[in-house]
Amino acid sequence: MRDTRIVDFLNQLAAHVPAPGGGATAALHAAQAAALLGMVARYTTGEKYIKHSELVVSVIAETDTLRARALRLGEQDAAAFTAVADAYRMPKGDERSAAIAAALVGAAEPPARVVEAASRLVELCEVLLPIGNRNVITDVAAAADAARAALTTARVNVEINVTGIKDERAAEQLRARIAGVDSAVARADRVTAQVREEINA
Repeated sequence: MRDTRIVDFLNQLAAHVPAPGGGATAALHAAQAAALLGMVARYTTGEKYIKHSELVVSVIAETDTLRARALRLGEQDAAAFTAVADAYRMPKGDERSAAIAAALVGAAEPPARVVEAASRLVELCEVLLPIGNRNVITDVAAAADAARAALTTARVNVEINVTGIKDERAAEQLRARIAGVDSAVARADRVTAQVREEINA
């Protein structure tokens, strides 16, 4: 994903192939949220923002890290889903069942990590909202909405894999990791609402 042109990625997404799909899209939403927050933070520098400089520098570093992580997760998601497809093509039997079970657990891991990254991005939206350069404050809302999309898209990709996981302990651990999505979505919505209230005042 890191080296693919947008038009080429969209062509792959639209093609009759198992990956990339929703999981990669969730990761891309998270990467875009991180990039937008990085931009806002970089506009929140200089003498006017000196009292927030240490915090802003840390936000820039973290959003850059999260952006790179999200892209890696998108690539890992595509590879993991391809492994699921390969497992289902195996001849029926115990080996196939074991391969499918392992592949489904593996396929749930990248979107679960996207949920974690996107949740943190919502928190960083909340950090930047009160201090960010007001000329780009709408980009905080855009980041919140992108993180929101990452959260809900990644969650459904975890859930579809969990339905096929026979190991109840592994399934329950995955459910626990996405349990906070509704709360994070509500927080993202509040960020957007606050930005809209400010710009429409």
